[in-house]
Amino acid sequence: MTADRDRRPAVGAVIVAAGRSERMAGVEKLWAPLADPDGCVRPLLALSLAAFEAADAVGRVALVVASDAIERASALVRDEAFGKVCAVVPGGVRRQDSVLAGLEALAACEWVVVHDGARPLVTVDLIDRGSEVAQETGASCCAVPASDTVKEADQYQRVVRTLDRSRLWLAQTPQVFRRELLLEAHGRAQGDATDDAALVEALGVTVRLYAGSSRNLKVTTPDDLALAQALLRAE
Repeated sequence: MTADRDRRPAVGAVIVAAGRSERMAGVEKLWAPLADPDGCVRPLLALSLAAFEAADAVGRVALVVASDAIERASALVRDEAFGKVCAVVPGGVRRQDSVLAGLEALAACEWVVVHDGARPLVTVDLIDRGSEVAQETGASCCAVPASDTVKEADQYQRVVRTLDRSRLWLAQTPQVFRRELLLEAHGRAQGDATDDAALVEALGVTVRLYAGSSRNLKVTTPDDLALAQALLRAE
């Protein structure tokens, strides 16, 4: 380990995997089998965790799963020898409740990387670049520019306006924050939020975007799962 790496602030990660796979037609997406580039068939969640296990910048990982998946997730961590996983904890009703549970399980660290466990094609490069960009303001968010025309509609699906897509980005994870900043954002949260960057934005803190990847898809439907498998085969 180099002297520069020794001086890096402690970085922890929260992998959020407490979703209920409501749009997966009965398939538990986090446990769906995927063949990695070496041909080894592993649960989807294992691929997400493997990227963090390989990321030198990350020292420890808290895995947040549904309460009825604790034993299964703990067995996965043990069988895959994911040595960085320091805790497997139950999630809450909302996504932000699950993130907070993971934050509390991480204990002391200066930076936190938050990632959706249902994004199995995350890479070490995305994790590392997020950590670097976050140094500027204390918060970073992986994202891709919107490539389709975006319409705003009312409750009756009538178009209200067409948005200028040149300024629109689609948020992904990883998202990286100073731990104390993220804890403050969760403590002051008003209502629900779909990602942690929104909670930090509400504090008036600038969140820096950095380029994500269309490959870094979130599996929410059977088609997404098939696409993830096709992308893995193409590597």
